Amino acid sequence: MSAADFAFLIAESDTFNRSFSLSIFVGVLLGFSGVWVFARNRRNVAHEQAAELIEFARREAAVGAEELKQKAEGEIAEKRADLNREFDRREIESDVRLREIRAHEESLALLDYQLEQRQERINRETSAVKQARDAIRALSKSVRKRLEGVSQMDAEEIRRTLREEVMLECQDELRALRRATLEKSEQELQTDARRIMIASMQRIASKPNNDLTATLVPLPTEEMKGRIIGREGRNIKAFEAATGVTLLIDESPQLVLLSSFDPVRREIARSALDALVKDGRIHPSSIEEFVQRARDEIELVTTQAGEDAVTKLNINGLHPEIIKLLGKLKYRFSYNQNVLDHSVETAFLASLIASELGLDPNLAKRAGLLHDIGKAMPGEHEGSHATIGAEFIKRYGETPIVINAVAAHHEEVKPETIYAGLTILADTISATRPGARAESMTSYIQRLDRLEKLALAVEGVQQAFAIQAGREIRVVVAPNQVTDDRAREIAKELRARIENELQYPSTIKITVIRESRFTETAT
Repeated sequence: MSAADFAFLIAESDTFNRSFSLSIFVGVLLGFSGVWVFARNRRNVAHEQAAELIEFARREAAVGAEELKQKAEGEIAEKRADLNREFDRREIESDVRLREIRAHEESLALLDYQLEQRQERINRETSAVKQARDAIRALSKSVRKRLEGVSQMDAEEIRRTLREEVMLECQDELRALRRATLEKSEQELQTDARRIMIASMQRIASKPNNDLTATLVPLPTEEMKGRIIGREGRNIKAFEAATGVTLLIDESPQLVLLSSFDPVRREIARSALDALVKDGRIHPSSIEEFVQRARDEIELVTTQAGEDAVTKLNINGLHPEIIKLLGKLKYRFSYNQNVLDHSVETAFLASLIASELGLDPNLAKRAGLLHDIGKAMPGEHEGSHATIGAEFIKRYGETPIVINAVAAHHEEVKPETIYAGLTILADTISATRPGARAESMTSYIQRLDRLEKLALAVEGVQQAFAIQAGREIRVVVAPNQVTDDRAREIAKELRARIENELQYPSTIKITVIRESRFTETAT
């Protein structure tokens, strides 16, 4: 091979190498471009997947938050209902404790009264012992003087003197015997009267009632409140117009309030609303239908209540209209005492007292049962419930004795028979016996507080204590400022102020205490 050929081969080899290197470079560049494009596509796909995952996580979080919110609201509502139930339970317990406190107060007052009576008896016995001792001393002196005089008198003078003394002593004994006989007769009458009253009251056992001025109606769901209100309030307006009861809807969970002074209307409204909620169809036409149906049901219930009361007392011959009106007393309250229960109790008491006195118990029972029937009469009748009740039963053929007892049980009409007096007595016992007409704790505390403040407002009064469930007020005056005459005037003044300014059941005893105490300590 020549040198030219060799040089040509070298030149070709360099050209090939350069071409090969260029090819490699181009291949590498193309490979890098492909990888870069592939990586960018993968990155875009990853970004899209990440965005989808983030959006899915956001939706899941929103759903979970909404579920947690609903769960929290449900727990709050449940806890609120538990708190309401706990509040109601504690309120009932407070009422029970209040009644127990009143019973303890009455027991303490009775013990205090017994101690006072015992102290008075001891004082009387002490005074009698002193008088007997003084009489013995005087008699001893008299005997000594008589012996001294007898020694100087003859037989005729002694006989005359003895005759005069015996006549004087017999007159004193006769007067004492007459006075003791009269006092014994009066005590026996009082003892018999107390025995009859206590025996009659002990044979009556009835539970106290709580006065209601509003009724709570439970609802299945909160949505039912909106259905009860209706579009633009037309349902609630139709309900109130049909029942005459105010329907109050507040934030209380699943509860609405029915308020009315008339318990019969309130019961009709409650029954109608329960039926509407169970039926689910709430609109003005269905409201009128269900209210009328509830009114008919309540009328049946009241009629049955009247018949049950008559059957319980075993009274015959009452007119059906009287029984029907009597049953309406089931939903009437005097203070917080159910009037129908009070009427039945009064009938029992009148019957028991009449039996003790040898009178007709059936006639007394009839008068006691009907004495408050006027309270069930509609409001358009004018006059007191005693007067309109007597006119009503007279219209249906009751006897004049029962009519007079009903008309005179508040002494608006003069009692003409002893049965009217029995009705007045039985009515008073039933209304004023302990526990018959209990007050709420708030009004009870306010009444006692006002009674004490009224006494403390009198000049010269240091302390005032309302005891015996507010039936007695004890006032302690300053002895260095108030005399005995002024203490007596304070008692009269306080009695007048209580009668004019306070409303209270039964009577209030006022005791003004003025005493001075002197204490020394020996060491």
